[in-house]
Amino acid sequence: MSGLKQVLLRILAAFAASGLGVVGAGSIAGIPLWKAMFMAGIGSVATVVERLARLYLDDGHLSKADIDAAFGVIQKSGSPEATEEAPKQRKRKQAEEQPAETE
Repeated sequence: MSGLKQVLLRILAAFAASGLGVVGAGSIAGIPLWKAMFMAGIGSVATVVERLARLYLDDGHLSKADIDAAFGVIQKSGSPEATEEAPKQRKRKQAEEQPAETE
């Protein structure tokens, strides 16, 4: 249960991190502050939940590396965590890049 709690807390943090980033832009555009923060937060949560779902669909398991990779899209740009791919995605990409063996 602590794993689920950790993921939910990280989703909440992603919501907050993305919402705070649009405060200035929303005020310049004349959008109410709460609407701008809500839309940015929902967008980041949707991105994370989609990546978690896709990683789970691969094999029915979510490893810590998969969860970290899903949240990597929200972390600050330029950090190693933000650019690192999930192990399943790396395997899939390597399999696609290898030439098909012909007999």
